[in-house]
Amino acid sequence: MEGIRSSTRSRDLLRKIKEFTLSILEDLSEGLSPLIFIQSFRTYCTNLDSICSCRSNQPSGHEILTFQKESHVHRIDVLLRVLLIVQQLLQENKHASKRDIYYMHPLIFSGPISLVMGWLRFFEAGRKFDCINSPNTAHTVPVLVEDVKDLVSAALYILVVEKESVFQRLENDKFCSKNRCIVITGRGYPDVPTRRFLRLLVDKLCLPVYCLVDCDPYGFDILATYRFGSMQMAYDAKFLRVPQIQWLGAFPSDSENYDLPKQCLLPLTIEDKRKTEAMLQRCYLHQEVPDWRSELELMLQRGTKFEIEALSVHSLSFLSEVYIPGKIQEIKSICQV
Repeated sequence: MEGIRSSTRSRDLLRKIKEFTLSILEDLSEGLSPLIFIQSFRTYCTNLDSICSCRSNQPSGHEILTFQKESHVHRIDVLLRVLLIVQQLLQENKHASKRDIYYMHPLIFSGPISLVMGWLRFFEAGRKFDCINSPNTAHTVPVLVEDVKDLVSAALYILVVEKESVFQRLENDKFCSKNRCIVITGRGYPDVPTRRFLRLLVDKLCLPVYCLVDCDPYGFDILATYRFGSMQMAYDAKFLRVPQIQWLGAFPSDSENYDLPKQCLLPLTIEDKRKTEAMLQRCYLHQEVPDWRSELELMLQRGTKFEIEALSVHSLSFLSEVYIPGKIQEIKSICQV
């Protein structure tokens, strides 16, 4: 009976794939832009006057993908390639892992290469990554996190930095050797492997985790992506988000606390202000991290932003020798009270 049900499901899936692809071809042949409806999920809502009912594991409606939006083209490309692979597997009655599918189109699935260094050792698909013997040497973050085995660490904490330039500054200053930690960068908005790898480290090693981003709306959004998940991957948020992550900086108030010269401060653009105002409506800023909301409001009120590197105005190694250790000690002191 199980074999019959499996065969029926396979035929149904093949029929749906065929109907779907034919509908796209028909639209294109008629000069129309196909509209692809996919279920959408949410990591937050903007319902601030009532009890929040966000559930990232339940669909909240549909999203429409179209070739007319440049940001959708890559997603449609990935969708069609994966459907082609699924069709072939069903026709041949075979199975494939995520790893198999990834290596069929590695350039399509790969984002910017994320980096890790510090007091860490692990194996990935039989390959050894020994960062402990050279804690200030950068290694690439594994793409297929499910293949990571035998994770060992002597670190005291994990530091996530937004930018590769900051990662390189810490690497040059031998930050990991001096502070016995692990440092990761997603080089901007983190991809899925970076977030899964960070989640794995936090779950397995039970270490404090801090995040350092630019003092601007995009830096804050990157921080929120690590902690709460992204809207695009909301259906998988429970496997990707890191609720334990703490915002280390940079804060709007740091410009005064660390005497940044006025030339280091940049005015918020109209787009910056719009993005900040939209983020302030997110439910989790009101319910889970109201102190984050206060800092975001302060940024909007002052109308300025600055990059992490601006702190180097004091000295080249100010970030690694003064700012980061001081901020971590400050958080520890608050936690001990």
